[in-house]
Amino acid sequence: MLVQLAITDFAIIEALSVAFSGGLNILSGETGAGKSIIINAVNLILGGRASPDLIRTGADKAMVEAVFHLPEGSPLSSALAEMGVPFEGEVLVKRVISREGKSRVWINGSLGTVQMISRLGPHLISISGQNEHQLLLRPENQLSILDDFGDAAGDRFRLNALYREYDELRERAERLRTQLQAEEQQRELSRFQMKEINEARLFPGEDSSLEAERSRLMHAERLMDIAFGSYQAMYEKEESIISLLSTLAKNLEKGAAMDHDLDQYRAQLESAQAQLEDVALGLRDYCSRIKIDPDRLEKVQERLQLIRNFKKKYGSSIEEILAFNQGLLARESKVTQGRDELRRIESLLEEKRGDLFTSARGLSIKRHRIAAEFESKVEEELKDMEMGSTRFKVQFGPGAIGEDAPDSALTPNGFDTVEFMISPNVGEELRPLAKIASGGELSRIMLALKTILARSGMVETLVFDEIDSGIGGATAAKVGEKLRALAGFHQIVGITHLPQIASCGEAHFLVEKKVQKGRTRTSIASLDTESRIYEIARLLGGKTISEKTLAHAREMLSS
Repeated sequence: MLVQLAITDFAIIEALSVAFSGGLNILSGETGAGKSIIINAVNLILGGRASPDLIRTGADKAMVEAVFHLPEGSPLSSALAEMGVPFEGEVLVKRVISREGKSRVWINGSLGTVQMISRLGPHLISISGQNEHQLLLRPENQLSILDDFGDAAGDRFRLNALYREYDELRERAERLRTQLQAEEQQRELSRFQMKEINEARLFPGEDSSLEAERSRLMHAERLMDIAFGSYQAMYEKEESIISLLSTLAKNLEKGAAMDHDLDQYRAQLESAQAQLEDVALGLRDYCSRIKIDPDRLEKVQERLQLIRNFKKKYGSSIEEILAFNQGLLARESKVTQGRDELRRIESLLEEKRGDLFTSARGLSIKRHRIAAEFESKVEEELKDMEMGSTRFKVQFGPGAIGEDAPDSALTPNGFDTVEFMISPNVGEELRPLAKIASGGELSRIMLALKTILARSGMVETLVFDEIDSGIGGATAAKVGEKLRALAGFHQIVGITHLPQIASCGEAHFLVEKKVQKGRTRTSIASLDTESRIYEIARLLGGKTISEKTLAHAREMLSS
């Protein structure tokens, strides 16, 4: 339960500290005194949105601190353990907001995050106010209320997880189908391209080799003349270079007999002669290889044109063309793998769909079963709050839940949609809660639901912000009694303007707004018996408090 709450420099609160007791705690005070500001501060330690606008004028930061005592075995202990926060039955949550917009959180002295206190919040406090009344009117929230009553929330969460898995698989399959469809549209072109490249039988360097061959074929006659003329000049003519060198070599040989210094030149000349003979013979062989072949020239030119065309389409070189072909092969392989993967996912989808639909049908059957008990409990609670003739029904929306139901019939919460129907007056037909319930009726219905759900809920503290909206007289007394009874299960903090409800409290706090030294300040004080009589009397009679009013207040408190 909430043991201590301290608020500093928050809105019009300069410094406020209050110690709550178990049971029913009442907060009262004039309209605008700051009661709702206190609730807003509590929302901050539950992970509510922070804003620099909440900081008191002239202050640099606002701070809210709360101490909670929790029983052994509280679900909070495991959550704190996962966060690495020490816990020995007491939780201190502190939140600070700065002018720069930064928000700092501490849990039991350890630095935390807003996400952490948002996770802890549902185990600490449940706040019911006018906003929650509006949430009650929405059918999508009514389904959750029904599940919470029938202990079906766990089934819904498991169904949510199954649905997410199924939906992710379905999206994967759809993406893969779209991708394969696009690939199929390109496949015919890809196959043509692969066939064209494969049939061309290109190999690296082929274009360079063909260019050289084309040049030889185009200049064959000229090359023949050059090579054969050179061969004759070096070897076959009477005054050929080889013949002249041979004569020179013989002369040097004679000279060397007379002077050995000439022998080295003779040797060099003979070596040059041998090399030139090799060149001459090579030119002769070259001449034998030179062919004048117009047909071959035409084929070479055609092949080169083919390669040029391929370069325009597939790459700037034969290597790039061959790499492009490998890419086409890889894409073909990827399409095949994609088809196999799609078949695997579709098979898994069928399996998941079966599990999902089985779980959804089971949850739907369970909801229909618990709806009757829920209707009976709500009517019973409303009867205790002067709404005895009220009929309440959970109406299920139409929906296909059979084996042949389309996927569109299923949502993350199952096949069901529900709407709370009510008939507050005898003889009137049932109508949607959102269209018929008055403010006072909504307050009582909300209290009835909280009473039903809270008895099995794990949250320790329930806060009712102006639960008395739209009610008065005997009905207000009944609501006060209901709150007092609910306080036997949970700590209750109730903000009220009605003496019938305020008199049921086990502890009573007065919230006041005063102007001191030119500044507005909100304060809170625990009321003793005598002060409480005066506050009940104020709630009864307004500004004029007579002896009769005081006597009435004493009577209300004593009863």
